[in-house]
Amino acid sequence: MTIETSPEPGLPDTAVTDAQPTETLIATGGEWWRSAVIYQIYPRSFADDDGDGIGDLVGITKRLDALAELGVDAIWLSPFMTSPQHDAGYDVADYCDVDPLFGTLADFDAMLEKAHALGIRLIVDLVPNHTSWDHAWFQEALAAPEGSPERDRYMFRDGKGPNGDEMPNNWESVFGGPMWERTTNPDGTPGQWYLHIFDKSQPDLNWENPWVREQFHGILRFWLDRGVDGFRVDVAHGLIKEAGLPDYTPPEDAGSMGGGAADALVGLEPGIDADADADPATPPYWAQDGVHEIYRGWHAVLEEYDGERVLCAEAWVEPLTKLARWVRPDEMQQAFNFTYLSAGWSAPELRAVIDGSIAAFATVGAPSTWVLSNHDVVRHASRLALTAENLQGAGIGPNSPGLPDTAVGLRRARAATAVMLALPGSAYIYQGEELGLPEDIYLPDEARQDPTWFRTNHEKYGRDGCRVPIPWEAGAPTYGFGPADGAASWLPQPADWDVYARSAQQGVAGSTLELYKLALRLRAAHALGTGTLEWLGGYGPEVVAFRNGDVTVIANTGSTPVELPVERSADDVLLATEPLTEAALPADTAVWLRS
Repeated sequence: MTIETSPEPGLPDTAVTDAQPTETLIATGGEWWRSAVIYQIYPRSFADDDGDGIGDLVGITKRLDALAELGVDAIWLSPFMTSPQHDAGYDVADYCDVDPLFGTLADFDAMLEKAHALGIRLIVDLVPNHTSWDHAWFQEALAAPEGSPERDRYMFRDGKGPNGDEMPNNWESVFGGPMWERTTNPDGTPGQWYLHIFDKSQPDLNWENPWVREQFHGILRFWLDRGVDGFRVDVAHGLIKEAGLPDYTPPEDAGSMGGGAADALVGLEPGIDADADADPATPPYWAQDGVHEIYRGWHAVLEEYDGERVLCAEAWVEPLTKLARWVRPDEMQQAFNFTYLSAGWSAPELRAVIDGSIAAFATVGAPSTWVLSNHDVVRHASRLALTAENLQGAGIGPNSPGLPDTAVGLRRARAATAVMLALPGSAYIYQGEELGLPEDIYLPDEARQDPTWFRTNHEKYGRDGCRVPIPWEAGAPTYGFGPADGAASWLPQPADWDVYARSAQQGVAGSTLELYKLALRLRAAHALGTGTLEWLGGYGPEVVAFRNGDVTVIANTGSTPVELPVERSADDVLLATEPLTEAALPADTAVWLRS
């Protein structure tokens, strides 16, 4: 018999509405971030209100009810600050204003007010490692003489060789090509070089300079004064560079997303250490000890404010025991668990990463975070079915090897999500994954905009495939991303995305959207985010099985069905990612059972 799953009796169908006052909806105390489900919004691809083809803050505000209905606790906004958009907003020209592309500060305030009225906290993206080359600080530095206080805000250096024609060192940019760009003096002669870990339009700040630190304390207070609940810190491991800026060559055996978690992280950004006992390979521009003093200062700023404001580190750091240093009690509250994101669809690997994560973060009293997709990686509905290596940031396209089977990828993604949302700690969801969106593999080359595509001479597709605007309404122009008479979306959407549109899944039993809603309701009702994990044996090597409170989770990562311990009735099954037609769990399927 087929077992149909439905919400547990007594669970609410939807989240609160905006008719309720803010103060009754934003709970205080309890360190909410320890168990929160946080939804990442990539603003230019979420919802377009003004019809220019690019998402905006008003569009987000109008769609917040859908996120309240989904059941998330907070949203994290990727950059919306003033920027020339050479790297989709991660090149900031003014940290204390909204880019006109997305709206105004008044639009931001209205969005924040609506979010809080719905019981949703708001975390903003902060990019401290570098600014845009359009930022007033950098323009002042270029205009100032060598050795000036203005130049000391950034990483300017003289070149090597008789005429300074050689770069200061051999560092290679994450986006491809050299990590140095030479300036031109006002008289037209060649000048100093400046460092840019990423694109040349993103010069690195000099975080050894107290002036830079003071400026960012002011930036934190600007947004905290407006009422934000915290910050996701971009490249949180990159602010301090090794003294002397020594030459460094990354290892050639960089891993992939398809391999082991530690090996995968080596390929995510150059030189990340995969040795659990030593740190010989840490490059001189990542994970230097000096970053921790910076974040202790930030922690102190947040402590000046009422409520529980949080910092979350985007720190591509291995091993997990080293990453835990970012979330010591006087530093950040969270750090993204990229070791988990990088794990393959393999029960032994998942068990090892989950155990290692919980243990490592527990040593400093912090919760683990769990994440499967974001704006920088191939969506997990595609990634988990890849059969070839895939380095973070490289993306996939028509000529990539080992392209995924769409159906297999979606099955695995649904099952992987069910495992993730049952784990104790905080979980992150990337916009569109609740719709089961795959990576857009067949974007036209002429539409691509990621700097990686250009800086690698089209050898790497980059991250555009996971950033395509999401579909809201089946059959509508731009799938309802923008108004019917608006411009085409900034990245073209696939012609076959009607099936993924929110309107096509709303209220449809078994849809990915309804699966996410159910999982989030159950997660909250059974307090899984604050629970304790207990592994269960007897299911074989290809099965992940554990108990969290009164919920048993079983996921089959293998290719053959696995017998469940006893025959279960419909009342025993809280959630199943695929229909259960017999007392066995199909391949690439997860189930939540009453313990």
